Amino acid sequence: MSSTNKISVIIPVYNAEQYIKQCIKNINLQSYKNLEIIIVDDGSTDNTAKIAKQYNVKYLYQNNSGVYSARNLGLKNATGDYIHFMDVDDIINIDFYESVINNISNTQAEIACCSFIFERYKCQSKVFNTTYIASEINDKISLTDVNIYGACWRFVFNRNFIENNNLSFENGRAAFDRVFTLKAVFLANLIVSVPNAIYIYKNRGSSITTDRKIEAIRKRHADRKSSNALIKEFAEKHQLSIINQIQQLWQYKILGIPVVSKKIIHNGNIKWYFCGINIFQKKEI
Repeated sequence: MSSTNKISVIIPVYNAEQYIKQCIKNINLQSYKNLEIIIVDDGSTDNTAKIAKQYNVKYLYQNNSGVYSARNLGLKNATGDYIHFMDVDDIINIDFYESVINNISNTQAEIACCSFIFERYKCQSKVFNTTYIASEINDKISLTDVNIYGACWRFVFNRNFIENNNLSFENGRAAFDRVFTLKAVFLANLIVSVPNAIYIYKNRGSSITTDRKIEAIRKRHADRKSSNALIKEFAEKHQLSIINQIQQLWQYKILGIPVVSKKIIHNGNIKWYFCGINIFQKKEI
């Protein structure tokens, strides 16, 4: 393990007083210690700043401009050899960064792809059982499932790789990090999977992804539609074969015969079937 490699952990925050202390402690207690914690405050009006400044972090403030602008500001101020974007209300296992550095050092990969557990829908989690490397484009997409699970917190990036390829987040709709990560995966020479680095994507009631207000639901649908269109455009330009949906299936059987089935599709559709006939569907996310 090369302890000389610094990882900059970029954490955008907005009114995060409930979670920021746990997030910082989670990083401070990592087994790997050469870390730079960058808190980017996106115009918080609560005690987020006061709590953050109690710790040894690089604190940056900007007027409320959105998570993508905050991540870009974090990138501009990062001094680490590697970059990890983290959401303030999520958690990682204690050996997360040590596992990442070990795998990157052994392979010289530009991107490490980590395991994650989706607390809301555990069936949509992706956990690696071993270390894989990929350099061919179809293998890189297959290994990472970036077209489906494109959240940037799943990846640790070489900072020089990001800068040399002028990668940044487009300010705008939610789910646009899928565009950032798809471009990064496409451009990387080598990607390594890291089975022992596990990111827990929490199911918080206050999250923008769980807000059940009709305005929030409509915005999520519009955001996902917009990001899907950008991904499709990028895929067509580079002749990539990409499927933007995934199905998770539950079946309730009687004497081994499926009677009631439930499908969750990644675009947010949930469909219920009775004896193979679609009887009900709704948008969940």
